[in-house]
Amino acid sequence: MKTKYWILLFAAVLLICVGISIFLFLPRGAATHAEIISNGKLLQTLDLRIDREFQVSVGGTGYNDLTVKNGKIAVTDASCPDHYCIHRGYCNSGTDIVCLPNRLVIRFVGGQGIDAVVG
Repeated sequence: MKTKYWILLFAAVLLICVGISIFLFLPRGAATHAEIISNGKLLQTLDLRIDREFQVSVGGTGYNDLTVKNGKIAVTDASCPDHYCIHRGYCNSGTDIVCLPNRLVIRFVGGQGIDAVVG
């Protein structure tokens, strides 16, 4: 009798883990907007459907050049030494684009399952 309960408990835990994994790791679709955050403060919210290029100044001499093209955004140049943010390339979903030395974060919002930003 005890063996059946352990098997049922293990199966229930396994089913819950699979469900959570599917929810967390499935792609959510392309975002329609991106939030530009510097030093923990929201600088602006960009509509990714409008192509543009601009520079975000961070700190005294730091900068990040951002390019929005074809519904995606990328850091195309930066004053940071490692350039990991540039190597990320053009994105419109997934994890945030982060430039740690310049304390810049690009967060995607407005994708499937996420409320779209209005304005």
